[in-house]
Amino acid sequence: MDTFSSIFERAAQRKGSEQFLEDMLTPPKRKVALKKIPDADVLAEMSKCVFRSGFVWKIIENKWPGFELAFYEFDVTRCAMLSDEEMEALLRNTDIVRHAKKIATVRNNAQYMLRVREAHGSFGAFLASWPDDDFVGLWAELKKHGDRLGGQTGRYFLRFIGRDTPMLSRDVVRALVGAGVVEKEPTGKQALAQTQAAFNEWREESGRSYTEISRVLAFSVPD
Repeated sequence: MDTFSSIFERAAQRKGSEQFLEDMLTPPKRKVALKKIPDADVLAEMSKCVFRSGFVWKIIENKWPGFELAFYEFDVTRCAMLSDEEMEALLRNTDIVRHAKKIATVRNNAQYMLRVREAHGSFGAFLASWPDDDFVGLWAELKKHGDRLGGQTGRYFLRFIGRDTPMLSRDVVRALVGAGVVEKEPTGKQALAQTQAAFNEWREESGRSYTEISRVLAFSVPD
């Protein structure tokens, strides 16, 4: 498997210099910052990522004020208690994207968050408490217990909320294949374990976050 230093060198060459590459790397939030994120903001980010999936992101952004109004500013308790009648009314609301299954995720994910809140106090505290070296386990948790939070949607959510995680974009997958970690996009248990082990080794070598390592990997492959 390639060392991170060799991957970083390739990425720096493709971006012009090490300093230019460094300037493009943004570390994730610290755990204390994660703990302070209001649950309403978490549910809003979850929902935005769900609605963006397979859709034009700009349209979701333009309609977002309508989403905030329709879903009570994403108050978790209020969204968890949405009645079936209210859900039906949302399907007629032209201020949001009227996708029945995605609308249903707001209530379902709010209910998931309430369960997490009982055990951890807040969803941000839950994210902060998850073991640093097990992002694959956190992906699986979101996929199993959340609604439409598997795959890239869950990873986008974690990245945008500030929890340290790699993205498995096309370029990152190409880099993983080129580095000898996997043979194709990691989806099975063994390939995901290999991916986790590689990122853990690169983090140990470099002292960098998964977020930064992921970006360097993406920058290391030809356009």
